[in-house]
Parts: sequence; C-alpha cells; structure tokens
Amino acid sequence: MEIEKAGLYTQSGAQVPLQGVDVTGELLGGHARVRVRQRYRNTESKPIEAVYVFPLPSDATLTAFSMECAGRRVQGVLKEREEAFRAYDDAVTAGHGAALLDQERPNVFTAQVGNLLPNEETLVEVEFLQAIQVEEGCVRWALPTLVAPRYIPGTPTGDRSAHGVANPTNRVPDADRITPPVGDARYGLTLELLVSLGREVVVESPSHKLDVSRAESGTRVKLSQPNVALDRDLILSIRSPDTSTPLTTLVTHRKGEEPGTFALTVVPDLLGMAAGPKRQEVVFVVDTSGSMDGESLPQAQGALRLCLRHLREGDRFNIIAFDNSFQLFSKEPATFTQKTLEQADKWVAALRADGGTELLQPMLAAVQAVPDGVVVLLTDGQVGNESEILNAVMGARKTARIYSFGIGTNVSDVLLKDMARQTGGAVEFIHPGERIDDKVVAQFSRALAPRVTGVEVRFEGVEASDLAPAEPPQLVDGTPWSLFGRYTTPGSGKVLLKGKSGAETFSLSIPVSFPAQSDRPAVEKLWAAERIRAWQDAALVGRRAQALKERIVQLALAHGIVTPYTSFVVVEERTGERRASSQPETRVVPVHAPAGWAMFGTAKQEEAEGGAPASGGMPRRRMALQKASIGGAPGGAPPPPPRVMAARPAPSPAASFAPPAPAPAREAAKKKGGFLGGLFKDKAPAPADAGPVMDSMSYEAEELAESRDMLSRAEMPMEPEPAADGGVGLLEKQLASGLWAGTGTGDEPVRQARATALALLELLRQGITSSHALHGAQVKKAVEALLALIPQLSGAPEVAELALGVAWLVAAGPRTRGRIAQAAQPIAGLSARLENEVALRQHVDTLATR
Repeated sequence: MEIEKAGLYTQSGAQVPLQGVDVTGELLGGHARVRVRQRYRNTESKPIEAVYVFPLPSDATLTAFSMECAGRRVQGVLKEREEAFRAYDDAVTAGHGAALLDQERPNVFTAQVGNLLPNEETLVEVEFLQAIQVEEGCVRWALPTLVAPRYIPGTPTGDRSAHGVANPTNRVPDADRITPPVGDARYGLTLELLVSLGREVVVESPSHKLDVSRAESGTRVKLSQPNVALDRDLILSIRSPDTSTPLTTLVTHRKGEEPGTFALTVVPDLLGMAAGPKRQEVVFVVDTSGSMDGESLPQAQGALRLCLRHLREGDRFNIIAFDNSFQLFSKEPATFTQKTLEQADKWVAALRADGGTELLQPMLAAVQAVPDGVVVLLTDGQVGNESEILNAVMGARKTARIYSFGIGTNVSDVLLKDMARQTGGAVEFIHPGERIDDKVVAQFSRALAPRVTGVEVRFEGVEASDLAPAEPPQLVDGTPWSLFGRYTTPGSGKVLLKGKSGAETFSLSIPVSFPAQSDRPAVEKLWAAERIRAWQDAALVGRRAQALKERIVQLALAHGIVTPYTSFVVVEERTGERRASSQPETRVVPVHAPAGWAMFGTAKQEEAEGGAPASGGMPRRRMALQKASIGGAPGGAPPPPPRVMAARPAPSPAASFAPPAPAPAREAAKKKGGFLGGLFKDKAPAPADAGPVMDSMSYEAEELAESRDMLSRAEMPMEPEPAADGGVGLLEKQLASGLWAGTGTGDEPVRQARATALALLELLRQGITSSHALHGAQVKKAVEALLALIPQLSGAPEVAELALGVAWLVAAGPRTRGRIAQAAQPIAGLSARLENEVALRQHVDTLATR
C-alpha cells in the first residue's frame, strides 16, 4: 500500500522543518563535551513553529543552548521553567524569533522553535557535559537518537499539555510529553568527535560504520556515511592497548579566591577479600513485551542462558517473564542443579514477545522473593511509569541489589540506571551485534564480587565539603567509584576510605592535592549536577519538598544546568519584515521507527490509515487558537484520538516449571488489526527439544577467540581433527558446578580436575576459549571451578599442573590470568612456562597423555 504524505508531511503538504541533526564534541580523560545541532528550514509560505521531542544521555548535564538565524547567533538564558515558557510565548506572540528547551525526563527533552520564517534556515544547538569512566582502559559511550514508543499504563485522565500520541493517565500524567509520533522521518545524523584520552586508542562501533583517523590532539571519529537514520543508539567502544595505569584519579577546578571543586575516582582492588555469601539467591526478570519482538528477545534469551551458566551449584534462582502479566519458572526459588538448569533452558526457549511492558508487579515479586539477594532484569526499558516503579521497588526491597541488561537499539536507560544507583547494583547495555558474553559475565561478576559496605570518607590535611553523593556508595572490586566535592583552602593531604567487607575491616588511603588554580570548569558543573541528582532522589514531602525544590533551582541557575524545574530560552528580537504578524502554525517533528522493532513492521500502514492522534484541546501554547499539524490522514482530515496500550491485572503465578502461557488478550487483539493486532501477531512455536544450545545467538558464531587465543595451527603439535559438532556435545555434559565428571582412579576432586582440564583442552582445539562468542561463559565458569579445586590437589601435582596450564591457555583477561599465575607459583617450572604459550601447549599435551 502506498503511503501518502503521512508522518513526515504536514496537512498542507509541506515537509516537516527538521533537516538534520549534527553531533560534534570531545571525549576527554574525565568527561565528554558534546554539542547537538538541529537544522531547521521552513519550506512553507508562512511562519511556523517546530516542536521536536528528542533524547540525550540520562547522565548528561545540559550547560548551553543557542539559536542562529540570518547570520546572528543568540545565546540562551536559563530561567525557572514557567518563567522561561512565558518569555518564549510572549516573544512568539509578539512576532519575534524564539526557542525553548524543556526537560521532560532525565533523558527526554522538548525543543520548541517559534516563528521559523519562510525559506530561512535556523540552527538550534544544545551543549552537554557527561562524566566518562575508564575501566581497565575501556570506555563505552552511547548517544541515544530517538525517543522510542513507550508502554503507557493507567486510565486516561487530565488535560493534554503537549503533542504526544498518548493521553495523560493516572499513572503517567506526562504521557503526552514523552510520546512523539512515529513517521517517515527522513532527516539524518552526522557525527564528528575528537577522542583524546591521553594515549593511543582503538575506536569501534557495533551500531554504525565509522571513519577513524589520527589527529594531532587525538583520534577523530566520523560516520562513514553522513545523514544516517536516527533509529538506533550510537555506540562507541573505546579501548586502549595500555591498561597498566588509570587515566586520572583526581580532577580539580579553582579560579581566584572562589571555592574549588574536585572529582575523585578510585578503582578498588578487593581480590583478597571475602566474595560475599557462599550461596546466592537470584531472580531473573525477563521482558517479553511487544517492543522486545525482533532482535531484542533473542538477545535477552541468550543473555539469560549465559547468566544461568554462571550460577554456582547450590545457589537458588527463579525466572519471571512478563508482558501485560507475569509468570514464574518456579513457585519458589529453585536450587541450581544440572536438572533445574536443563528445565530452565527449555522454559526460556519457549518465551515469545507480545503485550505491554507491565514491569511494576514482576519487579515487586522479584524483590519480595529475594529481599536480600540479587535481581537481574533484562528489558528494553520502554515504560512511561518509571517513577512509580522505582518508588514501589525501593519501598519493597530490603538490601536486594538490582542488575540490569538494557537490550536493543533504543533503551530508555533512566529507570535502569536509577535502580542500579539506588540499590548498589549495576547496568549494562547490549546493542544488536555486540558480543554479549563478556558483558553478561562482567555483570554477574559485579553481583558476586567482593564489596565494601558502610563506606565512610575522611579528609586529613585538607578540608572538603558539599560532597556528592552525600552518602558514599559501596566499593565494588574493579568498578570505578567516584566522589565530587568542594574545597576552600588549597593544600595537600589524603582521603581515607573505611568500611566493612563481611566481617573484615577495609581501609584505603589516597593522597590528594587541591591546587590554588586549576582550569577544568566542567568539573564544577558535574559536581552541581551530581548534587542536584542526589537531592532529586530524596523522598521528601510537604514543605521540606518545596524547600528542596528551591535549593535545586538556586543551584541550577547558579551553574546554568537544565533540570525539571529550569529551562533554557532564547529570544531573537526582530523588526520590519522579519517580524511575524500572525500566530505560527505548529509542526510536530515525527521520529523514526526504532530499528529492529518487529512491532513496527506495519507502522507505515498504520499511519496511512490515520493512526496518528489528534493534538487539539491543549491548554498550553495557544492550542485553542490553532489546529496543530502532526501528520494525520491525507487531505487534511482530522485524525482519530490516540490509542494507548492498556494494562491488565497480573494473574496468579503459574504452576511450577510450566512453560509461559499466551496472554489471554492475544486472540482478541489479533482480530482488531492495526497497532495492537501487529503487536500480538502469531509466533512460531518453540521446538519440543529446545535446550541449552544458544542457536538464537548464531549471528555471533563468526566471532571466535581473540587473536591471542587463536594460536597458529602450524605451531600446535599433534592437532586432532575437529569434532563434527564443534564441541557442543562436550559443553552439554558440563555439570552445574562448572566441572566435568571424572572416571578412573583417585579421589573425586582429582578425577574432576583431570576430566575438566581434558575437556577444556579439547574445547581449545575446537577454537572455544573464554573469549568465544557463544560458549565463553561456560569456559570461564570451568576455569573458576578449577581454581577453587586447586587446594584439594596437593597429592596430585601433575593434575594440578595440567589444570592450571590448560586454564591459562583458555582464559582471557589480566585479572583471571593473574590469579592463575599466583596459584602456579608453588609448582616448579610452571610460572616460566606461562610466559611461552607454545611451550606451555606442548607441555600440557604431554601431561594429558600420561
């Protein structure tokens, strides 16, 4: 069916004025400074107003806003939100040019550009700062490119105040401000970044093709093709060959006699400390809503299977799958054994994507099931009721930590980051095409890693105040820990960190120097933003809440930071012919359909049928005086009211180990057709023997081991022919403990250690190491199990030598190899062999034949 002037075009047939989005900036050692420039052109014969809802990183600090037209650049002014709107509205009503920037959510913003003149180009530029952390020489930087559709629960209520496709509801009162229309948006994205981390870096992207070149001051990064679609997050992976030292631990700013500001970053090494409870309780919560259809659900299933294989025998676990309702793998948490692992594999393989993202009830069930355990959430995070979910979860948990995987091309990261920050957990984002095994194992390593709680900070020799966050977070092994603060007097001293890891006492002393003069103004804005973020997390009510709001406004205005209570406004005073004489008509900029969302396979047909919602009845910004044009039906016919995905109550939990049942609304929804009908379209049934083999992740099968692990065949002695199944049969025999069952003489630890070493050696011959895209997690688990078994092999030194030698050959990562090297020290000659992998391989082949 041909699409006629839907989405991208206004009712009069003119193109929506946004022409493109240009991103420039610098990624430096401690922060990113990025400028997002939106290019508008009015091709109509009369002045118009453009409205564009767009995303930025949720931890970005907006610091500048400007508008350029007719060769004149005007800087924006930060005002209280309603005062900024009044200034904008007065200017547009009077015929002047103006632009307004509002924050709707921490990662959702609205730009309104009023009185765009015919055939004139207008540039609107947003600048933001973002703290970046370097972990073992690596940085992952993400720029969201569109505000994707969200699940909006609740009953429609209240007046509309914006042009979104959803009406406000009792659970999402700002729904109309965060749901831009999806249309045939042909404007594109360009990128030019300078990466300067103080050393040579390698820059790659799983989301876009790049042109990378060397520059005098760093590495210059561009997109291979200009004007690419804004339909997926832009992901940059930046790594340094040199991981021996951190890039920076202390950054400061101080001018004249004003107070100085500092940012301290520590990467704690807690490898000698207790790793926490011997048995973990974990609940996995997996999103199977309609927005996960396409590439996202297979990603989540693969990640979940990897997570399961990282559990230890005796741990207790459960799985919750949710869409409109939720269902459980087991009525009660199950003990992790080989049998329950196989049952969980089949249950996960049967999951299908449909329905809405009703996240509240499954998350409450998860934190109530393991009040002091670990919750692992796999979702694209596209929900509108983020605050409702966060408040309910924080009220229901005790000490449970939440670790999340953001799956897909357009993850809404606010909720995931807030839950991680407020529970002491962590969050990872997985873009289609990225290898997920390292991310999954790293995430689980954080959940199980040694940590220091009850952290206290004391300064000696120097004084500091206004710390942010005010309550220091936990220290987690290998995870960057940051603290911002202010100082009035320059000087040198030290920072003392104290806390507890289980029953052990932890103490760390860090030398610091606060200079009299330092020019890093970004640090001051990042400190103010972190302090505001901490205040916003405070659950105050009544007069104290109002007083806190006033403090937030005061600090934001002092440092020029956009918040929910402050907005940027820019006014261009016009005279003569450039001053408009009538009210401009509003043109709402549509956004792209998110890449990889199968639910938008019929999106264009939906628009052609008049699926875009009405935008009238809006009390804010002259909507009673005009008919706004969002797209609507061809020929100027008024579009129908918006449709909102309605939630329904969650049923009682399913029977133990039952496969997920289809949502009761599916058949009725299919008959309706349109948006919901496409959402509930038929899925192919799962195979009866669905098991642990991750065939849904087959797109990663080409990515084998890193070059260090791919030892040359010419150097390998007595290489046997590869097994016909590529090692899968051997992997399926791995026990829940991570070991393989042994036969022959000797006690059980010796038999299992030898059997596991031989299994890993055979997997190595098949090219399967800890870096393997599909099976790396199982290899890593086996290496961990072998390291735990080494103390029991004192009576079998050759078996211990074989186990450690093979573990070294299949392991990747400096931390794991460091532990292997430490365990190898008592064995004569083994440490020297670890320095020559060819000689080591020959030696373990010899040991394996004895």
